[in-house]
Amino acid sequence: MDIAGKLIVVTGGANGIGRALCERFHAEGARKVVVVDLEESNARVVAETIDGDAYGVDVRDESAIKAMVDQVEAEHGTIDLFCSNAGIIALDGEPWWATSAPNETWQAMWDIHVMSHVYAARACLPGMLERGSGYFLNTASAAGLLNQIGDAAYSTTKHAAIGFAESLAITHGDDGIKVSALCPQAVATRMIGDSGGGGTAGVDGVLTPEAVADAVVEGLAKEVFLILPHKEVEEYRRRKTEDYDRWLGGMRKLRRTMGVPST
Repeated sequence: MDIAGKLIVVTGGANGIGRALCERFHAEGARKVVVVDLEESNARVVAETIDGDAYGVDVRDESAIKAMVDQVEAEHGTIDLFCSNAGIIALDGEPWWATSAPNETWQAMWDIHVMSHVYAARACLPGMLERGSGYFLNTASAAGLLNQIGDAAYSTTKHAAIGFAESLAITHGDDGIKVSALCPQAVATRMIGDSGGGGTAGVDGVLTPEAVADAVVEGLAKEVFLILPHKEVEEYRRRKTEDYDRWLGGMRKLRRTMGVPST
């Protein structure tokens, strides 16, 4: 995909990776970038700097996503690229079991990391299918290919996010729909500030949001499914598929090495 001249929507666009994507798409000549975020005032700040539009939307609310998509398409035409980027992190918490996080955390992760992608696709697919083209960029995480030690809910829902992106690509690839899954490790955003600097996800370094945006533009140009800003992730994924038990042992060792609390 060539970004120039495209109509693009970015959820979670007011901060971090989302903001960097909005700014980079504008710099690449996008026709219009729509900044969507729960924090509407911050979305407006970003939109003002890039001559974009801003919407305050809770991505857990399907009707709100649908209403936003309908309004954007009524004003600007069919969306070319929808970046479903919003995300949260929480960690397992005491007593640091894989089941420690409360149900409310699991549900929020499911709604934001999985169902928001489903809602976006439901809203956008009719116009894209009618035109025979469209692109979804779904922000997942390297945790969806590997795992995030100390955050079972995050890891589980990011795996599910990749599964849905795969289904989109399989089901609608012949209809002209393109799909990419963005899977970074640690990125310098508010999320890792809340989780102690990235934890085990930061072992290969913490990228800037701008570096992730660079990787996204490159991946979209090539129309690859997996966009891996941390190149090490491909090797880790290969090791996992070659010997699952050895990989699990290595992850347990990493957990001990990084000082994650024991049960």
